[in-house]
Amino acid sequence: MTMGELVLRGPVAEIVSKGAVTAEDVLTLRRGVFRDGVVSRAEADALFAVDNSCRARAPEWDAFFIEAIGDYLVGQEPPVGHVSEDNARWLVDAISRDGVVCSRTELELLVRVMEKAQSMPAWLSAFALEQVAHVVTDGDGPLARGRQARPGVVTADDVAMLRRILYAFGGDGQAGITREEAEVLFDINDRTVEAENDPAWSDLFVKAIGFSLMAATRHVAVDRDVALRRQEWLDDTSVDVAGFFSRVVAGGLRGYIDAVKTDTGVENAYREKNEQFAAANAAAETICENEADWIAARIGRDGVLHENEKALLRFIKAESPDVHPSLVPLIDRVA
Repeated sequence: MTMGELVLRGPVAEIVSKGAVTAEDVLTLRRGVFRDGVVSRAEADALFAVDNSCRARAPEWDAFFIEAIGDYLVGQEPPVGHVSEDNARWLVDAISRDGVVCSRTELELLVRVMEKAQSMPAWLSAFALEQVAHVVTDGDGPLARGRQARPGVVTADDVAMLRRILYAFGGDGQAGITREEAEVLFDINDRTVEAENDPAWSDLFVKAIGFSLMAATRHVAVDRDVALRRQEWLDDTSVDVAGFFSRVVAGGLRGYIDAVKTDTGVENAYREKNEQFAAANAAAETICENEADWIAARIGRDGVLHENEKALLRFIKAESPDVHPSLVPLIDRVA
């Protein structure tokens, strides 16, 4: 046990025993105990003990808690800069019960960790998306507290959080969303199809699913942090698509290549890599048999072809020059 862990027992025990954390308590923890940051799992667990035990808390606590745990998990725990499978499991176990994150603060911690990390397990992003799905479809979870809309409606705030989570995930060099993420988006769409959803939801659903099928980075080993200049991308948390993503949407997959060249400034320095990327993009545009089978089965799961699904099929028709024959009859229905 380190000296930090021994010192930690006193202030944490006192805070937990009174069931409240004040601004002065936060200052004591920040300056007296964690002046060098959280450096061990025991110290991180102690902060979770405070967060779980104190219903009364000063506003300063949330900011400190999110900062301290986020910096520890991404900046201290190996592999530094990344979230390993084991560390992701530890985080989810610490912040959730029965698959639902316990508080809005802990949901914010999860998303901040995703935004800070260079990579993480793919399922972690899907888990974060499921937290939004809980509140949208069932009125459950931390986001439900104070929510104005009834369950079954996707609001502008919901879309903003979904987009923030999707932008945060950079594991395995993915620019398009993963199959796990796509499944969650389909679940939300199926359960809100009759609702007056915010218009941004349809746009996000169609573009995210469409590009998940045709993302060129599934074929080329490109670090998303480099290819997309990730910080600028993450800084855009508006509901309307903007910046890099808007150029992708406006220009299709051709726009994806052009946006990468423009944003990274690598056209001259890495011309050969750009040419390889463009060549691989032609293959990525193709909807293969496995992809066609999945999208057809997913669209037909509830037996109804909904408007967002029709829009998705039209998007695929417009963007992919080569669609597997098994998907063509479904596309022809909405052409």
